Amino acid sequence: MILAACNESTSQTEEEPETETESGETETNETEETAEETEEEPEDTEQADGLYSIDNFSNVKGEDATPIEGGELTFGLVSDTAFDGILNFNFYDGDPDAQVLEWFDEGMLTWDENYVYTNDGAATYTMSEDNKTATITIRDNVNWHDGEPVKAEDLLFAHEVIADPEYDGVRFDGTLRNVEGIEEYHNGEADTISGIEIVDEKTLKITYKEATPSLITGGIWTYPLAKHIFGEMNVADIPSSPEVRQNPIGFGPFKVESIVPGESVVYTKNEDYWRGEPKLDKVTLKVVNPNVVVESLKNGEVDLVSSFPVDQFPDNAEMANVTWLGVTDRAYTYIGFKLGKWDEENSVNVYDPESKMANVNLRKAMAHALDNNTVGERFYHGLRWAGTTLIPPSHPEYHDSENPGLAYDPELAKQLLDEAGYVDTNGDNFREDPEGNELVINFASMSGGEIAEPLVQYYIQAWGQIGLNVQMLDGRLHEFNSFYDRVEADDEAIDIYQAAWSVGIDVDPGGLWGEQTFYNMTRWTNEENTRLIEEGLSEAAFDLETRIKTYKDWQQLMVEEVPAFPTVYRAILVPVNNRVQNYAIGDGTGIYRHQLAVSAEAAETAE
Repeated sequence: MILAACNESTSQTEEEPETETESGETETNETEETAEETEEEPEDTEQADGLYSIDNFSNVKGEDATPIEGGELTFGLVSDTAFDGILNFNFYDGDPDAQVLEWFDEGMLTWDENYVYTNDGAATYTMSEDNKTATITIRDNVNWHDGEPVKAEDLLFAHEVIADPEYDGVRFDGTLRNVEGIEEYHNGEADTISGIEIVDEKTLKITYKEATPSLITGGIWTYPLAKHIFGEMNVADIPSSPEVRQNPIGFGPFKVESIVPGESVVYTKNEDYWRGEPKLDKVTLKVVNPNVVVESLKNGEVDLVSSFPVDQFPDNAEMANVTWLGVTDRAYTYIGFKLGKWDEENSVNVYDPESKMANVNLRKAMAHALDNNTVGERFYHGLRWAGTTLIPPSHPEYHDSENPGLAYDPELAKQLLDEAGYVDTNGDNFREDPEGNELVINFASMSGGEIAEPLVQYYIQAWGQIGLNVQMLDGRLHEFNSFYDRVEADDEAIDIYQAAWSVGIDVDPGGLWGEQTFYNMTRWTNEENTRLIEEGLSEAAFDLETRIKTYKDWQQLMVEEVPAFPTVYRAILVPVNNRVQNYAIGDGTGIYRHQLAVSAEAAETAE
């Protein structure tokens, strides 16, 4: 999905599967985390069998040439659709917007290679002895781009806006609801949020109802909202305001100079950036269609991109003017089943046991029918590989590597359908439902790179081989915005959909699969699911082994109930022009965007 959806911005995001960019939100940018550099020269990236391995890529391009003074750089946002333009972390819901945001704004806290908040960001924090109160102190030199200091009241204001009844974004989720007094404020029962106290201009305390290990790995909302700009606006008007759409403000390394809506952004350096003056004078972001990204890189129109369609990598692995970076993505592509509706009034998912896809054996059969190892090899040359559970290997402590998931087994798939009463009663080679009615399953998926449609057709063919009549919704793929408009609205024409999810720095799966989570677009709910999600956030889960076991149990539950299943885990590949210095992808690199530089005035071109 590339919806940078869900949880918090440290959090999780829905992504567009084939144009590669998911999440809840992405906390700051991928280069802005703390830890030690892991740069190393990649060996031969290609294996003997013609496949590739993400293990053979470096995720850092350091300073291999002397940077020039100043300079400009062009960043390609690889997408087949325009970015929406909701350019504020408190309101955006799509990864393309997150890509725009991360150049000029950021969260208050960074984190280390273990996804734990550090004190190296724009603010420092301490936790109380009972792990329920966070004291956040903003550094004195952290200022908005208009020169106003970022204050404690700005972070309080962000919480108030998200909890406002007129707020129509996605961030008032279980994480925010854990703040003491915030639900009373949301319900109009209190004029203030009792759990947030401003200590002084730069310091505030946030008290939570429950102590949870997630608080220090993404559970603190760290994106302030400039009260001196938005304080007098109606909350419902903020997302469409010029201050969000045309003249957005942040406190990051670059300032927005101009925007061509949906197409491009020009940034200039923020000389007052709290980490230090950026090395680059200017950055230009422009949307680049995945079908022309190779040409744009070869001729030097762009210096680096958000991500590269991995299906195009083998033909371009030897591109002479770039260095290839790679890392295992904190994400997975998945097939979701539509199983209910979103109750807007009560902000809750409502499961419908009578929905077309409610039969668990039908769902299991559809998972067993897909040979995702072959998908990874045929379509992605080894740079995606079969997914097994809904916690990806980017979180090795919690990913259950011993759980095989719903492995490829078409004979088992046929057996499950037979046992559930899905049989072909009219000899057309397609199964009817248990009542003997025609069964047509409408599949929604997004347009994107060259393989988007062949991949969908591959899945449809695989389902056809077990007797299921699956058809593309409206007979075609759908571009990003219309896809999400329909999936989010629970369009009754959609039975299944393909999307992707970026897991946050915190492994908590509630950002996608919680009962009160809007981005649980399957609308599936289950008491055991709720119990395990809550248990993973409980005080007992401060014990690492307890939390690991809880999330292994949760992964197995999702294998058994199958509201969705992962198809592939993913590698991120990013080609970086040879003149670019100090750039990294992934987590824990210790390299920040203000350090970005170039070693020549113009980008290198391929011969």
